[in-house]
Amino acid sequence: MEVIAIHGIDGATTRRIAEQAQANVAMLHYCYDSKEDLFADVYEFVAGRYRDVVKDSDPHSNLVDTACQLLRGVMEFYVESTTFTAAALELISWARRQHGDRGIAVFDQALETVRAVLRSATSEHPVEPETIDQIAYVIGTLSDGFALNWLTYGDRSAATEQMEVAASVLESWLAVRLGSTPVAL
Repeated sequence: MEVIAIHGIDGATTRRIAEQAQANVAMLHYCYDSKEDLFADVYEFVAGRYRDVVKDSDPHSNLVDTACQLLRGVMEFYVESTTFTAAALELISWARRQHGDRGIAVFDQALETVRAVLRSATSEHPVEPETIDQIAYVIGTLSDGFALNWLTYGDRSAATEQMEVAASVLESWLAVRLGSTPVAL
């Protein structure tokens, strides 16, 4: 992940990856037939980390609190794991250009994990599957937009403020979408 975050996909040579992993280049070539095969394992790692972050952020609460905590959890993870954030965005973008299904699969797995957690949240009224999809989409849009901004500027104090803005956007949207009054920040 670190090599990809620092050098991008094109600069992530097997030699650099082997050096970072403190492994023999020949062993890397023995284990992987191609750079794409190596990246397939990295994609799995990325998808797994997203699953872990989402599950660790689940407050096992009502739908609004759960959605808000998922967004905060992902944004906080992006700030704490800049290398992961940079590498994940680079990999997904590259995969979309080269092998559309791989980049989409990582994104789809992350969204499905969010949807599963949202479906398990309590709600006063039944929530349509379409609404769950929309909430997951909004969380993804806000968190990924935040990630790009964080990577661009790298200002931790601004990031904290931007997390609050993103959270308030989600809370306000949820209040309108679900028909409740937003909580004052």
